[in-house]
Amino acid sequence: MRDAAFATHEKLNRYYAVHARIYDATRWTFLLGRNEILDVAARELSAIHEPRILEAGCGTGRNLQTLGRRMPRASLTGVDVCAPMLARASKRLGGLGLCRAGVTAKLARRPYDAPLEPGSHDLVLFSYALSMFNPGFEQALDAAYADLRPGGLLAVVDFHDTALDGFRAWMRANHVRMEGHLLPELEARFAPRRVSVRPAWFGVWRYALFVGEKK
Repeated sequence: MRDAAFATHEKLNRYYAVHARIYDATRWTFLLGRNEILDVAARELSAIHEPRILEAGCGTGRNLQTLGRRMPRASLTGVDVCAPMLARASKRLGGLGLCRAGVTAKLARRPYDAPLEPGSHDLVLFSYALSMFNPGFEQALDAAYADLRPGGLLAVVDFHDTALDGFRAWMRANHVRMEGHLLPELEARFAPRRVSVRPAWFGVWRYALFVGEKK
Protein backbone atom coordinates (compact mmCIF):
# COMPACT_ATOMS: atom_id res chain seq x y z
CA MET A 1 0.00 0.00 0.00
CA ARG A 2 2.76 2.45 0.92
CA ASP A 3 4.68 1.68 -2.31
CA ALA A 4 1.53 2.32 -4.35
CA ALA A 5 0.87 5.57 -2.50
CA PHE A 6 4.48 6.71 -3.01
CA ALA A 7 4.23 6.01 -6.75
CA THR A 8 1.00 8.01 -6.90
CA HIS A 9 2.58 10.95 -5.07
CA GLU A 10 5.52 10.97 -7.49
CA LYS A 11 3.14 11.00 -10.47
CA LEU A 12 1.24 13.90 -8.95
CA ASN A 13 4.42 15.87 -8.38
CA ARG A 14 5.39 15.44 -12.03
CA TYR A 15 1.88 16.35 -13.14
CA TYR A 16 1.67 19.51 -11.04
CA ALA A 17 5.17 20.63 -11.90
CA VAL A 18 3.45 21.79 -15.09
CA HIS A 19 -0.13 22.37 -13.97
CA ALA A 20 0.52 24.30 -10.73
CA ARG A 21 1.29 27.43 -12.74
CA ILE A 22 -2.06 27.42 -14.51
CA TYR A 23 -4.20 25.70 -11.89
CA ASP A 24 -6.11 28.68 -10.52
CA ALA A 25 -6.56 30.21 -13.96
CA THR A 26 -8.11 27.08 -15.46
CA ARG A 27 -9.69 24.81 -12.83
CA TRP A 28 -12.53 27.17 -11.89
CA THR A 29 -14.35 25.96 -15.01
CA PHE A 30 -15.04 22.53 -13.53
CA LEU A 31 -14.19 22.56 -9.81
CA LEU A 32 -17.75 23.55 -9.04
CA GLY A 33 -19.14 24.21 -5.58
CA ARG A 34 -15.92 25.38 -3.95
CA ASN A 35 -17.22 28.83 -3.05
CA GLU A 36 -20.41 27.34 -1.68
CA ILE A 37 -18.62 24.90 0.62
CA LEU A 38 -16.43 27.76 1.89
CA ASP A 39 -19.52 29.88 2.55
CA VAL A 40 -21.10 27.03 4.51
CA ALA A 41 -17.90 26.48 6.51
CA ALA A 42 -17.57 30.16 7.36
CA ARG A 43 -21.17 30.32 8.57
CA GLU A 44 -20.80 27.17 10.66
CA LEU A 45 -17.67 28.53 12.35
CA SER A 46 -18.90 32.10 12.82
CA ALA A 47 -19.49 31.67 16.56
CA ILE A 48 -15.95 30.37 17.19
CA HIS A 49 -13.54 33.18 18.08
CA GLU A 50 -10.34 31.47 16.95
CA PRO A 51 -11.31 28.55 14.70
CA ARG A 52 -8.73 25.92 13.86
CA ILE A 53 -9.00 24.80 10.24
CA LEU A 54 -7.15 22.05 8.42
CA GLU A 55 -7.31 21.53 4.66
CA ALA A 56 -6.00 18.24 3.30
CA GLY A 57 -4.90 18.52 -0.30
CA CYS A 58 -4.71 22.30 0.02
CA GLY A 59 -3.13 22.82 -3.40
CA THR A 60 -2.38 26.46 -4.18
CA GLY A 61 -3.86 27.70 -0.90
CA ARG A 62 -6.85 29.36 -2.57
CA ASN A 63 -9.39 27.99 -0.08
CA LEU A 64 -7.28 28.72 2.99
CA GLN A 65 -6.73 32.27 1.82
CA THR A 66 -10.48 32.77 1.41
CA LEU A 67 -11.26 31.35 4.85
CA GLY A 68 -8.49 33.40 6.45
CA ARG A 69 -9.90 36.59 5.05
CA ARG A 70 -13.38 35.74 6.30
CA MET A 71 -12.26 34.63 9.76
CA PRO A 72 -9.58 37.08 10.91
CA ARG A 73 -8.41 35.10 13.94
CA ALA A 74 -8.32 31.66 12.35
CA SER A 75 -5.48 29.18 12.64
CA LEU A 76 -4.94 27.59 9.23
CA THR A 77 -3.07 24.42 8.36
CA GLY A 78 -2.59 23.11 4.84
CA VAL A 79 -1.31 19.66 3.91
CA ASP A 80 -0.36 18.48 0.43
CA VAL A 81 2.03 15.99 -1.15
CA CYS A 82 2.86 18.18 -4.15
CA ALA A 83 5.80 20.52 -3.76
CA PRO A 84 4.87 22.74 -6.76
CA MET A 85 1.40 23.37 -5.33
CA LEU A 86 2.71 24.09 -1.84
CA ALA A 87 5.20 26.57 -3.25
CA ARG A 88 2.32 28.56 -4.67
CA ALA A 89 0.33 28.20 -1.45
CA SER A 90 3.28 29.54 0.54
CA LYS A 91 3.48 32.65 -1.63
CA ARG A 92 -0.26 33.16 -1.48
CA LEU A 93 -0.62 32.81 2.31
CA GLY A 94 2.62 34.53 3.22
CA GLY A 95 2.53 37.43 0.85
CA LEU A 96 -0.98 38.82 1.08
CA GLY A 97 -1.11 40.24 4.57
CA LEU A 98 -3.18 37.58 6.31
CA CYS A 99 -1.01 37.65 9.41
CA ARG A 100 -1.66 41.35 10.03
CA ALA A 101 -5.30 40.42 10.63
CA GLY A 102 -4.38 37.86 13.27
CA VAL A 103 -4.49 34.79 11.04
CA THR A 104 -1.77 32.18 11.45
CA ALA A 105 -0.99 29.77 8.63
CA LYS A 106 1.32 26.80 8.27
CA LEU A 107 1.90 24.31 5.49
CA ALA A 108 3.26 20.78 5.48
CA ARG A 109 4.34 18.54 2.64
CA ARG A 110 3.12 15.09 3.57
CA PRO A 111 0.36 12.61 2.78
CA TYR A 112 -2.68 12.95 4.98
CA ASP A 113 -2.71 9.34 6.10
CA ALA A 114 -2.43 9.97 9.84
CA PRO A 115 -3.76 12.71 12.16
CA LEU A 116 -1.69 15.84 12.77
CA GLU A 117 -3.07 17.04 16.11
CA PRO A 118 -5.83 14.71 17.31
CA GLY A 119 -8.95 16.32 18.72
CA SER A 120 -7.89 19.90 18.04
CA HIS A 121 -9.55 21.14 14.84
CA ASP A 122 -12.95 22.75 14.37
CA LEU A 123 -13.03 22.01 10.63
CA VAL A 124 -11.30 19.66 8.24
CA LEU A 125 -11.79 20.52 4.58
CA PHE A 126 -11.35 18.39 1.47
CA SER A 127 -11.91 20.32 -1.77
CA TYR A 128 -11.55 18.11 -4.85
CA ALA A 129 -8.90 16.10 -3.04
CA LEU A 130 -10.42 12.83 -1.84
CA SER A 131 -11.21 11.65 -5.38
CA MET A 132 -7.46 11.88 -6.06
CA PHE A 133 -6.38 9.91 -2.99
CA ASN A 134 -6.10 6.53 -4.72
CA PRO A 135 -5.10 4.67 -2.68
CA GLY A 136 -5.60 6.44 0.60
CA PHE A 137 -8.99 8.17 0.82
CA GLU A 138 -10.13 5.89 3.65
CA GLN A 139 -7.02 6.66 5.69
CA ALA A 140 -7.54 10.37 5.04
CA LEU A 141 -11.09 10.20 6.38
CA ASP A 142 -9.91 8.32 9.45
CA ALA A 143 -7.21 10.95 10.00
CA ALA A 144 -9.79 13.74 9.67
CA TYR A 145 -12.06 12.06 12.20
CA ALA A 146 -9.17 11.84 14.66
CA ASP A 147 -8.05 15.44 14.08
CA LEU A 148 -11.50 16.92 14.71
CA ARG A 149 -12.63 17.91 18.17
CA PRO A 150 -15.93 16.42 19.41
CA GLY A 151 -18.65 18.08 17.36
CA GLY A 152 -16.12 19.33 14.80
CA LEU A 153 -17.09 19.49 11.14
CA LEU A 154 -15.91 17.78 8.00
CA ALA A 155 -16.59 19.69 4.77
CA VAL A 156 -16.16 18.05 1.37
CA VAL A 157 -16.78 19.11 -2.21
CA ASP A 158 -15.67 16.69 -4.89
CA PHE A 159 -16.44 14.80 -8.06
CA HIS A 160 -19.15 12.20 -7.54
CA ASP A 161 -19.79 10.12 -10.64
CA THR A 162 -20.42 10.06 -14.38
CA ALA A 163 -22.48 7.87 -16.67
CA LEU A 164 -19.96 8.26 -19.50
CA ASP A 165 -17.32 5.53 -19.56
CA GLY A 166 -15.00 7.56 -21.77
CA PHE A 167 -15.08 10.58 -19.46
CA ARG A 168 -14.51 8.35 -16.43
CA ALA A 169 -11.46 6.83 -18.11
CA TRP A 170 -10.13 10.27 -19.06
CA MET A 171 -10.49 11.50 -15.50
CA ARG A 172 -8.79 8.36 -14.21
CA ALA A 173 -5.85 9.17 -16.50
CA ASN A 174 -5.73 12.55 -14.72
CA HIS A 175 -5.62 10.84 -11.29
CA VAL A 176 -9.34 11.31 -10.46
CA ARG A 177 -11.68 8.49 -9.45
CA MET A 178 -15.37 9.14 -10.22
CA GLU A 179 -17.33 6.11 -9.05
CA GLY A 180 -19.72 7.47 -6.41
CA HIS A 181 -17.52 5.88 -3.75
CA LEU A 182 -17.04 8.86 -1.43
CA LEU A 183 -20.51 9.65 -0.05
CA PRO A 184 -21.14 6.20 1.48
CA GLU A 185 -17.84 6.42 3.36
CA LEU A 186 -18.53 9.99 4.48
CA GLU A 187 -21.98 9.13 5.77
CA ALA A 188 -20.67 6.06 7.57
CA ARG A 189 -18.13 8.09 9.55
CA PHE A 190 -19.82 11.46 10.11
CA ALA A 191 -23.33 12.57 11.05
CA PRO A 192 -24.58 14.35 7.89
CA ARG A 193 -25.69 17.95 8.21
CA ARG A 194 -25.70 18.82 4.52
CA VAL A 195 -25.59 16.43 1.56
CA SER A 196 -26.14 17.39 -2.06
CA VAL A 197 -25.37 15.80 -5.44
CA ARG A 198 -25.61 18.07 -8.47
CA PRO A 199 -25.18 17.80 -12.24
CA ALA A 200 -22.30 19.55 -13.97
CA TRP A 201 -21.83 20.58 -17.58
CA PHE A 202 -25.25 19.41 -18.79
CA GLY A 203 -24.99 16.13 -16.94
CA VAL A 204 -21.55 15.00 -18.12
CA TRP A 205 -20.74 14.35 -14.47
CA ARG A 206 -22.08 15.01 -11.00
CA TYR A 207 -20.36 16.59 -8.01
CA ALA A 208 -21.17 16.26 -4.32
CA LEU A 209 -21.17 18.56 -1.32
CA PHE A 210 -21.07 17.11 2.17
CA VAL A 211 -20.90 18.65 5.61
CA GLY A 212 -20.89 16.26 8.55
CA GLU A 213 -20.28 16.35 12.27
CA LYS A 214 -17.91 14.13 14.19
CA LYS A 215 -20.15 11.61 15.91
